[in-house]
Amino acid sequence: MVTVAKTLGELRASGHVQRSVKEELRENLLAALRDGRDPWPGIVGFEDTVAPQLERALIAGHDVVLLGERGQGKTRLLRTLGLLLDEWTPVIEGSELGEHPYEPITPASIRRAKELGDDLPIAWRHRSERYSEKLATPDTSVADLIGDVDPVKVAEGRSLGDPETIHFGLVPRAHRGIVAINELPDLAERIQVSLLNVMEERDIQVRGYTLRLPLDVLLVASANPEDYTNRGRIITPLKDRFGAEIRTHYPVELAGEIAVIEQEAHLAAEVPDYLLEILARFTRLLRESTSVDQRSGVSARFAVAGAETVSAAAVRRAAVLGEADPVARPVDLESVVEVLRGKVEFESGEEGRELEVLEHLLRRATADTVRVRLGGIDLGMLVAAVETGNTIVTGESVTAKAFLDELPDLEVLDEVAERLGAQSDGERAAGAELALEGLYLARRISKDQGPGGRSVYS
Repeated sequence: MVTVAKTLGELRASGHVQRSVKEELRENLLAALRDGRDPWPGIVGFEDTVAPQLERALIAGHDVVLLGERGQGKTRLLRTLGLLLDEWTPVIEGSELGEHPYEPITPASIRRAKELGDDLPIAWRHRSERYSEKLATPDTSVADLIGDVDPVKVAEGRSLGDPETIHFGLVPRAHRGIVAINELPDLAERIQVSLLNVMEERDIQVRGYTLRLPLDVLLVASANPEDYTNRGRIITPLKDRFGAEIRTHYPVELAGEIAVIEQEAHLAAEVPDYLLEILARFTRLLRESTSVDQRSGVSARFAVAGAETVSAAAVRRAAVLGEADPVARPVDLESVVEVLRGKVEFESGEEGRELEVLEHLLRRATADTVRVRLGGIDLGMLVAAVETGNTIVTGESVTAKAFLDELPDLEVLDEVAERLGAQSDGERAAGAELALEGLYLARRISKDQGPGGRSVYS
């Protein structure tokens, strides 16, 4: 905390300067850009697209709505806005709306400020308390967002016309902060109307009378474009009051897709980076597939959940078979299709073919990764060893050591392990499995499903 001022007089003596929340965001953002600091920590893939647009909107002092399909990081991006606020800010101690000591706005705070003068007590609020978030649901009411008459206060003897009978909603309570509304089109249109005065005139209307409150808030929102244009919609007057509409997107580059998985997935076992690459490619192929409903999108959460599922499959195998250090292998990718099929919306003509589509695209993603990771390695000796009668069995019921013991002693397998950076038994087994799967997908060897979830390469 920069200062220890506890009264209004001490705050004035310290030289504190009041800033509006939009001035605060603007100046702190510009300071970060000048210093070369990333204003958006944890946000991947927006560096050259969304981030510059959002920065321009904040510098201009605009309220913002982010449009994008599910799982594009809209909410994550909105939450980072709070990091651009001052770490601590003074408020009138006990005030319902966290008013600045220099500018009380509620009748109760104005009265206290007149009575106490420089002895008005102040408190310090952390920036984490100045970001408010509301998920828009059809049952959201005007009282939730703006406020309503509090019957308890009326029962205490106040008249209905007394402004102090109001119980304030989310938006007024976000005074001198940021209020974010997720999935804004899901708000009923009559509820959206209640935000019009807040965004333009910066006052609120409750139960037929207007309370003039010079609210100091930044209003930001997220919306799905499909909801935005068809099912639900943002009413035209409200849409007009947003200074900036910014389209988000899924990671443009494969590296960005992988980075999101690495950042967001909570992995209980070691998952080799090439397995994460397969999942990233799989996700991107789903987003390109004509069998998948692209209006719904394929969330980045799909790939994250896939990595966590693969990791969990390795941990389960280690527990059942007594392996000390679980390492995910290509065989664990089979669990992704069954577990995550419900996270993808298919076109209406694809009923009954969902598993077929998912399995086909997963094989494509695996083949593409093998070509990139093992390209240039001559696997002909491994093919020849299999053709001479060596059958190699793997699966979720086969330990890494048992799998390695079945492999022929070939230099090419050492080359594969070196290329993939595999050192432990689990890592070497995963690398060898990747090579065998690549050969199978290239139709150079065959693979049959045996009992107990076993795969037999022959």
